[in-house]
Amino acid sequence: MRAASPNSRFHDIKRILREQKLHTVCEEASCPNIAECFGKGTATFMILGDICTRACGYCAVGHGRPHAIDTAEPARVADAVQKLDLAHVVVTSVDRDDVADGGASIFAETVREIRKQTPKASIEVLIPDFQGSHPAMDIVMYWSRGKPFRLAEFFCTSSMLWDARGST
Repeated sequence: MRAASPNSRFHDIKRILREQKLHTVCEEASCPNIAECFGKGTATFMILGDICTRACGYCAVGHGRPHAIDTAEPARVADAVQKLDLAHVVVTSVDRDDVADGGASIFAETVREIRKQTPKASIEVLIPDFQGSHPAMDIVMYWSRGKPFRLAEFFCTSSMLWDARGST
């Protein structure tokens, strides 16, 4: 990891994330570009905790039994977006196969809170596969209507690759 330059936003971002008790995929996945991204005021918020219910071999995010869903997290993400004065927000998550909707309701609430506090920000969500649940996808999609919004699905890997690897 490269060191943050003295005039970067790196330390401000780290401070706000700690104050708000938030996670980023940048930190949890040990991204080697964290200093560069944080230094430019960019971070990808990782909601639904920092423990994934899956143990993908290529992923550095911790896995195991996650803590209970933190229903106050969406408001804290929105507070951080406002404090960081972000024009574009990226939100992703760990997989939460332990929750009926896979965490879709927390994604929707996070989008709603960001829009309420920073209405001009564009929002990009990188969602898990929700184990193929169309109702979970509908929960997230409901909040995308009529606003700047990008939706991408985080495929841990495609089913073809899973089949070739012989894993699930």
